[in-house]
Amino acid sequence: MPSLFDPITLGATLAPNRILMAPLTRGRADRRAVPTPIMAEYYAQRASAGLIISEATGISRGGLGWPFAPGLWSDEQAEAWRPVTDAVHAAGGRIVAQLWHMGRQGHSSVYEAQPVSSSATRTNGQAHTYSGKQDFEVARPLSTDEIPALLDDYANATRNALAAGFDGVQIHAANGYLIDQFLRDNANFRDDRYGGAPENRIRLLREVAERVASVAGADRTSVRLSPNGDSQGVNDSDPASVFLPAAKALSDLGIAFLELREPGPDGTFGKTDVPRLSPQIRDVFTPPLVLNSDYDTVEAAQAKLDDGTADAISFGRTFLANPDLPERLRTGAALNQSDMRTWYSQGPEGYIDYPALETEAA
Repeated sequence: MPSLFDPITLGATLAPNRILMAPLTRGRADRRAVPTPIMAEYYAQRASAGLIISEATGISRGGLGWPFAPGLWSDEQAEAWRPVTDAVHAAGGRIVAQLWHMGRQGHSSVYEAQPVSSSATRTNGQAHTYSGKQDFEVARPLSTDEIPALLDDYANATRNALAAGFDGVQIHAANGYLIDQFLRDNANFRDDRYGGAPENRIRLLREVAERVASVAGADRTSVRLSPNGDSQGVNDSDPASVFLPAAKALSDLGIAFLELREPGPDGTFGKTDVPRLSPQIRDVFTPPLVLNSDYDTVEAAQAKLDDGTADAISFGRTFLANPDLPERLRTGAALNQSDMRTWYSQGPEGYIDYPALETEAA
């Protein structure tokens, strides 16, 4: 069996190890969703990852509802991403852009319009906005007439990502955001060809993946799914019935890899009884399969490679605080702990000031 430190081919990308950097929202763009110079240093510091998956990046103004998150719908945004990808490549790394539409998870004060979703539903709790926490709003159902424009937005963001120097893109179809709101039956109450039976609920995911692959190539297209329990209020009564055919459709398309966020080795999402569908998805998905969530040790991560469930592991919060995570895992060095207070702040603190091993030694 391969080790975490062996190379792997992910579509068109040869990754030197199987320790991927998971997407991590950090809130360091400006209010126009334009990346800032500090982001180049942050990502370059983490270039030893087998592959960096960027923070979630909006495909349109109407799809980005998180304050200070970046976008990829304009030339200005693409040009501002170029120094980031150049810095990663100069440091020997590889990076793909994660494409994001938040659906009902945003707020009109950030979207500048009413949120859209599969159906007229509302997330419990409060949204992050520039004015602090505000109650989530009832979303407007996306009409079938609007879906071609949504697909155009994904295609445009993909073209911009490639123009910005990204090595590919990942479609964010997880964590209760727009595509996940179409996939799962407690958020999708449609009675048209995008609702009802699982084959209809996976239609939007398939159409987005096909459109993105037509621009980037299937070998530079990946997808993130979360076939788990409740994710930001989105859930399904029979997850296997929707996620297995979804994974099979993506396999047939020949995407570069599929990343699954599911309960980690000790359970996540505050639960230990959420079923893991990765073994069943492994049976229907032929390209590389990447697992994510709370794999904080070499032993836990390697076990998933050893049993054949995963081909690589993506690390999230551990990469946030440990820019040289692959070397720390290889040598058994102690891991830095991240400061939650700075996860979404707008400055360098808790962003580019976590030390690498050589800095600590000095």
